[in-house]
Amino acid sequence: MNNSVVTEFVLLGLTNIWELEIFFFFIFLLAYAAIVAGNFLIVVTVTFDSHLYSTPMYFLLGNLSFLDMCISTITTPKMVTDFLKENKTISLWGCMAQMFFLHFLGGSEMTLLIVMAVDRYIAICKPLHYTSIMNRRVLMGSVLLSWAVGFVHTMSQMVFTINLPFCGPNIVDDIFCDLPLVLKLACTETYVLELLVTADSGLLSFICFILLLISYTVILVTVRRRSSGGLSKALSTLSAHITVVTLFFGPIIFIYAWPFSSFSVDKFLSVFYSIITPLLNPIIYTLRNQEMKAAISRLKTKHTHRIKWY
Repeated sequence: MNNSVVTEFVLLGLTNIWELEIFFFFIFLLAYAAIVAGNFLIVVTVTFDSHLYSTPMYFLLGNLSFLDMCISTITTPKMVTDFLKENKTISLWGCMAQMFFLHFLGGSEMTLLIVMAVDRYIAICKPLHYTSIMNRRVLMGSVLLSWAVGFVHTMSQMVFTINLPFCGPNIVDDIFCDLPLVLKLACTETYVLELLVTADSGLLSFICFILLLISYTVILVTVRRRSSGGLSKALSTLSAHITVVTLFFGPIIFIYAWPFSSFSVDKFLSVFYSIITPLLNPIIYTLRNQEMKAAISRLKTKHTHRIKWY
């Protein structure tokens, strides 16, 4: 970093048309407020409702919502404020920090989704052993493992990136800093490092996505063989998980592994990854989940009674 001449990067953002920037400012500001409110509501509900907190699926869901909220917070506030600025810049270290936390939290969420798939497999295919297998110790260990995997995932890439010299172009054609675009601005050969990023982020995401789809297929086939009536219930339970997995892995695979991506497509996928997915997750898990809605109602009633008592 001491060899770098560049001290900041310029983010081109979505558009340079003033009217569109004002429109996007209000749209994404409302979206970010909804992301924080929705995911925070899930975290609070799972934390303070004893039934949900003791249920493995909802315990993992609370951690997923926390990760979604953090991922959106890393990118969206900066993007929203940039809509009102003529010069959309980010410091060199700010850019590095953004990439570090994006891959740290993204790798953690990737692992957590795999844990959630395993949880659903045990709950549906081995219901009699569910509570003994998915005990509190296993749950805490799984969450800590997801954070550890995320840390190893980001460090395996950032440890090489922070030592790159940046002395020439400093324009990033995206809404936030990300490795594929920033690596192209380095004043040295980065072909090997780009392959590492592709393998580490792209192929890993693709493999995890395929494994998750296979695991959900195995669950459905197992349920169908045992009971035709249980298939509809399993589909209802798994549809939310499959939707979330697709929304999370889809943009990542296209950004890091798809060879024919363009800047316009990458910008759309960046918005999808940092805003749309964290926004849809609370909707998917709350509006379609009776237990979550019942828990929210219980907390609301308990809070109302406390206010009346005071």
